[in-house]
Amino acid sequence: MREDAFSRRTFLTAVSLATLAAGSTASAFGAKKGGGPNDPARRLCYKKTPQRDLFAHLYFPADWKPTDRRVAIVFYFGGGWTQGSPNQFATQAEHFARRGMVAVCPEYRVKGRDGVEPETCVEDAKSAVRWLRVNQQALAIDPARIVASGGSAGGHLAACTALTPDIVGRNEDPAVSSQTCAMVLFNPVVSVIGAERVHGDFTEKLLSPILYLKAGGPPAVLFYGAKDKLLAGGEEFVRRSKELGNRADLHVTPGQDHGFFTDPPFRGQTQQVADEFLVSLGLLNAEASKPRKKRG
Repeated sequence: MREDAFSRRTFLTAVSLATLAAGSTASAFGAKKGGGPNDPARRLCYKKTPQRDLFAHLYFPADWKPTDRRVAIVFYFGGGWTQGSPNQFATQAEHFARRGMVAVCPEYRVKGRDGVEPETCVEDAKSAVRWLRVNQQALAIDPARIVASGGSAGGHLAACTALTPDIVGRNEDPAVSSQTCAMVLFNPVVSVIGAERVHGDFTEKLLSPILYLKAGGPPAVLFYGAKDKLLAGGEEFVRRSKELGNRADLHVTPGQDHGFFTDPPFRGQTQQVADEFLVSLGLLNAEASKPRKKRG
């Protein structure tokens, strides 16, 4: 068995992890002092593909117990379906792990490294959610409370898990849902119709979350910079959602362009709004959801 370390106090037993489904690297969680926001709690293989094994980077609350039923949040990195790293959301993952959620930053195949198209990225995104459900007991998560999040192309993947028809990977059980219960979207792509990377009317429609909005759909919060060319699509997404009676909150930051949320102070600001959004849905405890007052 392989052991990795993370700056947290919790130690998960090898017995519980040994129950993880095939395709996962069953192993104990180690713990050590030190480290930082880019030290994942654990890397577990959630999917084997012809190109490479894909790993989920997991972050756990310090008081995690095998008997818990935690809310989970999945962060998909951006990069135009061409590049990127799960470390993009390491800071946010640590924040929400501290707040009591099991946070997950999955790898997925991309054009630059694996020679794949966006449809494959969406397949992998849905596979990650399905893997979490299959392994709900070992990870101590509530399968009905999995939140999807991501930025840009990763925001597109997150929206696809919540809204678009299922795409089932090889050797996966189609009876296991890949749908998520809420969306936290950072300058997401909400439609790929006319996109250069997507070919064919069928695929364009299949991969466009905005086309699958319906009454009773998952709530969403969207963040954009006012200068982002994707903002118009986000505004349309919110408009249609509200017409259907769904909750969709839009936060636009003046003077900012695409990807603004990755840098201070906007990373902390958007993270706080996302925290409050999840509190309002009952997915987080309201305690400590507000910034701490500085002493002195």
